[in-house]
Amino acid sequence: MAIPQSTLDEQINTYFENATSWFTDAIFAEIPLTENVGIPWVLIVLILGASYFTIYFRFINIRGFLKSIKVVRGDYEAIEQAGEIEVSNTVSTVNGDQPDTIRVEGHIGEVTHFQALTAALSATVGLGNIAGVAIALSIGGPGATFWMILVGLLGMSSKFVECTLGVKYREIDANGTVFGGPMYYLKKGLGEKGLHSLGKLLAALFAVMCIGGSFGGGNMFQVNQAFKLFEHVTGAEQSFIYGKGWVFGIIMAILVGIVIIGGIKKIAKVTDKIVPVMVVAYVLAVLTILGLNFSEIPSAFVAIWDGAFSPQGIAGGFIGVLIQGFKRAAFSNEAGIGSASIAHSAVKTKYAASEGLVALLEPFIDTVVVCTMTALVLIITGQLQIGAQLSDEEGVLLTAQALETGISWFPYLLSLAVILFAFSSMISWSYYGYQAWSFLFGRTKKIEYIYKILFCCATVVGAAASLGAVTLFSDAMIFAMLVPNMIGLAILAPKVTQELKRFMKAIKK
Repeated sequence: MAIPQSTLDEQINTYFENATSWFTDAIFAEIPLTENVGIPWVLIVLILGASYFTIYFRFINIRGFLKSIKVVRGDYEAIEQAGEIEVSNTVSTVNGDQPDTIRVEGHIGEVTHFQALTAALSATVGLGNIAGVAIALSIGGPGATFWMILVGLLGMSSKFVECTLGVKYREIDANGTVFGGPMYYLKKGLGEKGLHSLGKLLAALFAVMCIGGSFGGGNMFQVNQAFKLFEHVTGAEQSFIYGKGWVFGIIMAILVGIVIIGGIKKIAKVTDKIVPVMVVAYVLAVLTILGLNFSEIPSAFVAIWDGAFSPQGIAGGFIGVLIQGFKRAAFSNEAGIGSASIAHSAVKTKYAASEGLVALLEPFIDTVVVCTMTALVLIITGQLQIGAQLSDEEGVLLTAQALETGISWFPYLLSLAVILFAFSSMISWSYYGYQAWSFLFGRTKKIEYIYKILFCCATVVGAAASLGAVTLFSDAMIFAMLVPNMIGLAILAPKVTQELKRFMKAIKK
């Protein structure tokens, strides 16, 4: 007799949860602050690290902001493309040349600053900005928005550090293909400090976690939530695609496969078109709601300010509100996780710090702009359900309801935006995962296609399955990446200072 699908899903989730609970419990373990409120230790590491780098680099997130815009705009292109290219010399030479260098004539990277920025943004701007904000505000109230903005500003410094190191220690093969990210600056950078064994261990740990995160949080979770919303807006149980997640998954897998087979150049060409379109579309929808409720905006900011310091009737009080804001911002922009440095490593430049400056725009766009606008819409339209424990799907639907108060068809626009957000996150995370995969198993075409086929298969599974504990485990793997990464960032911070001085000196000349 056939086993009912729901029962099978429950059995799989129960088995997986039992097998991996020790890992997820360890990563998301909370340090109690009050009788009812605790804070995940990973969040403490991310916030303290971001604060440290902000002070260490003398508020680079503020004083480097205008400079970063100039770099993206191409104002320093002549400086970046000229002259000899400096690279790490920490590995053995072959016939007098560095096998990991950028000295292959004509090859100094694969994508522009703007393309690298959009590729990295496509992995962070997504469901966290839509569902996550609704969840955070439902638990912590409007005041959580203030702390969200603060952490977004601090996270800009962490992104600057990790992406500068990503370019400095990247490797480029004879074909001009770039390989970079925490795996390389942990191994090579710590090797320069005489910490060879530690560097190799941390690099391997990061790579394993990154692969797991790419299949789960970067793929299955994304396509699953996109399908759930698409199913809902097309009629829920009456939808033509109800219960046919595998069809949605196959379509997404084909589209993802077409893009990722081409590598970072193809990914960048797609993301530099999709990301601006989807962000602009979402922002325009939000601005429309804000425009229709213009007179309510001042009171919304008052609610955010008052709720940040004197929350009333919120579980956990001040500490609870603060934690919800911190959690959503840190989990949304991934500053300190190290993933973004993989995309930024492929940039065309000979000054590592130039890309570090570009990268600090990510948390600003992702958290300070997009998350704040979502929060304002939720507050103004009165859609917040204070004290509710929402799922990610319910968080998306809550934001959809807020948009629907302005124009009835906005939920359809949101559905399209979520699908584009999911698609762009998937193709960027496929690149992150492959980079980690190639670091562990080699760079042959066979190894590459094995990973990419597995990734596309996971897309179909993710759309069709009830994920449950699988997504919790994959999220835990993503945040476990911060442990080796933050150790490396702290040790290699002086190298970033040297790179920043070198770039600034070149600009002055």
